[in-house]
Amino acid sequence: MAVPITFPSATPHFSLPLLFAGQAQKEFFVNQSLSLIDTLLQNAVVASIANPPLDAEEGASYRVTSLATDSWTGHEDEIAIKLGGGWHFLMPTRGMTIFDRQAGTFVHYQLDWQTAAEPTLQRGGDNIDAEARQMLTELIEALRSIGIFANPRSV
Repeated sequence: MAVPITFPSATPHFSLPLLFAGQAQKEFFVNQSLSLIDTLLQNAVVASIANPPLDAEEGASYRVTSLATDSWTGHEDEIAIKLGGGWHFLMPTRGMTIFDRQAGTFVHYQLDWQTAAEPTLQRGGDNIDAEARQMLTELIEALRSIGIFANPRSV
């Protein structure tokens, strides 16, 4: 006899709600999951802010920054999505990259949200080789910080 498969109540990566046998109001759980998937597939947020906007459109998503207030208190680093007139929060997963439309930059999550720092461009000077090496070193470190290059200590 085959062992029956049992599923948890939510998906392992983003805690999307799963249906279970005999569940009432299945449409609520299906619609909630589809709305969350719709947000995650775009890999973008409107902005990274600490306060919930009063005029957020349905389906709009934001990266909650530190010192969050009001209904976002305690949800720092999470992604807030306006669903059904309220806020739904998703914990980011390690390796997640989103585009912040307001800042015009990508933000990458490891243990916290990070952006690549732009290296300082060198301007002339007596020792061009040393300046070029320094700029390339900073560029490599910036790309490593957002996961483009592997950290040599963790390989």
